[in-house]
Amino acid sequence: MFSQYNGVEVFFLICAVIGGFFVLLKLIAQFMGMDHDVDTHMDMGGHDIDAHHSDSDVGFRALSLQGITSFLMMFGLVGLALHHESGVGTLIAVIGGTAAGLLCIWVMGKLFAMIAGLKSSGTITIDNTVGAQGEVYTNIPENGNGRVLIKVHSSLREYDAMSNDKKGIKTGTPVRVVWVDGNVLVVESI
Repeated sequence: MFSQYNGVEVFFLICAVIGGFFVLLKLIAQFMGMDHDVDTHMDMGGHDIDAHHSDSDVGFRALSLQGITSFLMMFGLVGLALHHESGVGTLIAVIGGTAAGLLCIWVMGKLFAMIAGLKSSGTITIDNTVGAQGEVYTNIPENGNGRVLIKVHSSLREYDAMSNDKKGIKTGTPVRVVWVDGNVLVVESI
């Protein structure tokens, strides 16, 4: 079966098979939801230790199992293709395989960085409400505070509010947030 390959080509083939096996195993685990789900809790003499996988940097690392196996897979495949199919020398095949493996690690790193950049905290601060519109939920009396419902980032929130012109505003009146005074929204009728 392997009689058509010389020693260098067998080395490339072994690298490709080992790398490909672990990359495939990782891919299957990800599709089955087993790629990273770690939650531990320990009590040690009055000291609590909580460790959650999400507390760590779960991004791509070049010197991880995934990085090393991706490198091995590409190194082996490109090295084998160059040496066996193209007939180039061993040195060129090793250089080509190494370049392909490093390129694979670089591309995967960039992809993981782009994916990590897609996440957002989802935190809504009261300052995000400036300019947002909503309606009065509880009457805002003259020189007093009431409650308003404001839509911020597709989420309806309830806040304390007072009128910008210090006049009362009735329940159900549409309002816009003008500015924020501490934890109280300053609103105007629209």
